[in-house]
Parts: sequence; structure tokens; C-alpha cells
Amino acid sequence: MLTTPGITFNRWLVVAGALLIQASLGAIYIYSVFKPALKSHFPAWSATDLALPSQIVLAFFALSMIVSGRIQDKAGPKITATWGAVLLGVGMLIAAKATTLGQFVFGFGVLGGIGIGAAYVCPIATCIKWFPDKRGFITGLAVAGFGAGGLIFTPLANYFISANGIMDTFAYLGLIFFFAIIVGSRVMTNPPAGYCPAGWTPKVTNANTSSVREFTPKEMLKTRQFWILWATYFSGCTAGLLVIMNITNIWQSISAAGFPNLWAMIPGEVISGVLTAGVTAVIAVSIFNSLGRIIWGKASDSIGREKTLAVIFVLCALAMFSLNSFSTYPLFMAAVATVGFCFGGFLALYPALTADRFGVKNVGANYGLMFTAYGAGGLFGPWLAPKLIKDVHTWTYQAIDKSGAILSKSLEIGNYSDSFLIAGILCLVSVFLLFWLKPTAKR
Repeated sequence: MLTTPGITFNRWLVVAGALLIQASLGAIYIYSVFKPALKSHFPAWSATDLALPSQIVLAFFALSMIVSGRIQDKAGPKITATWGAVLLGVGMLIAAKATTLGQFVFGFGVLGGIGIGAAYVCPIATCIKWFPDKRGFITGLAVAGFGAGGLIFTPLANYFISANGIMDTFAYLGLIFFFAIIVGSRVMTNPPAGYCPAGWTPKVTNANTSSVREFTPKEMLKTRQFWILWATYFSGCTAGLLVIMNITNIWQSISAAGFPNLWAMIPGEVISGVLTAGVTAVIAVSIFNSLGRIIWGKASDSIGREKTLAVIFVLCALAMFSLNSFSTYPLFMAAVATVGFCFGGFLALYPALTADRFGVKNVGANYGLMFTAYGAGGLFGPWLAPKLIKDVHTWTYQAIDKSGAILSKSLEIGNYSDSFLIAGILCLVSVFLLFWLKPTAKR
């Protein structure tokens, strides 16, 4: 609670606004739910075509954070988040009217990604400034809404797709995102300079550490610690987004192993069950993604960020190595839920680590640069899965359209083991990189 003459402000209102904004932005993680319907609407699109919008939206999300972080530090979070809402809403409306891959990528990927980045940086930077006493936990809580977006919007998107078709779904979701972000941005405000919560005293640490030094973005980029953290963040995002952006496709491929003749026509009710299971997996991963952000963030406040990250990377590597051999649905769910749980930890800890090591004055701009690792992982991870897929087959099934006619449709399935192996190795390498981290000092 901040109380000044004539003004009373509860800092937890910022958290509430952050959760509302982040839940809307987190719907980016349900792209795998759109892919089957997009394939039916645009049958000429290849597997890499279908992956392209998810790659572009993640890349522009990260690139936008660089600029938006600077704007947020100067103009304030409210204005920046509002512009993010406008760009995301307009981008979704353009995607809804798209007739070509280029138009769809521009609306959903470019404008949508820029809007997401602009709105995303504001809650994180603002919460870090209001809660120096609970940095890991509160950052995890703030970004938990981003993970929960899939839980909230997956059933809603499925309803819109079945009732109105895939393209109108983007329009409806765009309007919802716009209004939710506008409402949440109203309570985004920075605390006064030098703010400390009542009863809390900053820890006195070594004078060489970043906890008593404020790094500019240029100074931060000159440190070895930044590049080590960037490389490990890239590895974690590659593994997490590889799975999250392809969950339904991965499950379709794993479940197809149970059918002896892949070239035979498979009954519609069978494929319907497989698709439903894939959507359920998306929801489950969203839940564990959100829980991971809170639980790992809280743990890092107690045992330290680097130790917590090392545990997360080992757990994520084990899940990636096991995923392709888990042919039953419960084991598959356990593996992807573990990946989601670990990915949530990455998104919670790296903002806090950036503030710990490089200060809070420029945390918006500094984390924007750190977040480019997410964008690079977002380009690499979702691309890696369809690029390295092997043993590709066409899975033909029956479907009934709205008029009751029986149609023959198909899905491409294959083996994703090579991409899982690469992502798991990157996670293990990150564990060793973390041992090279030392206190961050200015030159």
C-alpha cells in the first residue's frame, strides 16, 4: 500500500491488471489449436507454411520488446500497453480477413507480435518496481496470466471455430484481447522514485554486484553474464516453444502409431477423439505453464535464481529425451506438462534475473534485449519440429461438414525425435553455462 498526502494506492492492483493483460496475450500459446482448422481452410499451405505465423509472431514479439521496453521506461506503462492493445486488435482483424499466407502472417505475426510485445513488457517492469521484496514470486505471478491464457482461450477458440469458422474466430478473439488489455492498462503506473514497501529494507550486498548498480542497455551488452543468460534463455525457449506450438501435431503423430494401416480411411469419431485429446493437452500445458511461473519464481526467492534454473533445465532435458518414447496418452501428458512447467519457470526467472544483475531503473529496456532470446527460440523451436520431421505419412479420415456431407480429409504425421534430442541437449548445455556466471560488475 502506498500512502501519500491525499493519495492511497494498493500495489496489488497492479498485479490484478497485469494478470488481465497477460492472460489475453497468452492466447498466443494456443496457435496449435488453430492449425488443423487453418489447414482445412487453406489446404495448399504446407507444414512449414502453417508453422510460419507462429514463428513470426514470436520473433516480432521479442523484437517489439526492445523498443517497447525503452518506451515504457520513458513514457510509462499505461501508454505503452494501450498501443499494444490497438496493434494486437488490428492485427487479429487483418488476419481474419486474410486470403493469402502473406496477409495472414502480416496481421497475426507482424502486427500481432508487435502489439503483444508492447503490452507484455509493461506488467513485468511495473510489478518488479512495486515488489522489490518479492521479486521472483511476483514476477512469476505476473507472467502466470500469460501461461493461463491457453487455459482460458482454448475452449473459447474451439467454440468459435465450430460455431463460426476459423477466420471469424480471429476477429472475435482480437476484440476480446483489445478490451481486456485496455482495462488492465488503467492500473499500470510506476511507483515513486526510491519506493520501498513498508517494513522492508534492501539487502546489503557486495559493491560489485548489480543490486547496487544500474546498468544501461549498452553497459549490459558488454558483460559476459548477459550473453551467458541470453544463451541459456534461448535454449529453454527453444525446448518449450517447440512443444507448445506443436502439441496437437505431436500427439497426432504419436497416437498414429497405434493404427496398423496408415493409408486406410480412419473413421471420423477416431480422429475426433485424437483431436480432442490434443486440445486437452494444450489446456493441461497451459495450467502447468502458469503453475511453473509461480512455483519456480517463489523457489528462486529462497534458494537463488541460478540454482533454480539449473534444476529446471535438467528436468526439461529429461522430459524432452523421454517424449518420443511415451506412446500412451497419460505418459505423453506427463511429458508435455513437465515441459510446460519448466517453460513457465524460464519466463518467471529471467525478468527477475535481469533486475537482480542489471538493476531496475532500465529494466524495461534491459529485459527487452534479454527477451530477444525468446524470439530467437520462438523462430528456432517451432521451425525445428516440422523441419526435422521424418517418416512422414498422410493420415486420411472422414469428416462431416455443416450440410451433413461426408468428406475425406487428411493430416500429415511423422516422427519428431530428432528435434526433441536437439532441444534436450541444449538444455543440458545450459546447466554447464550457468556455472560460469559470476557477480556482474561494470567495467
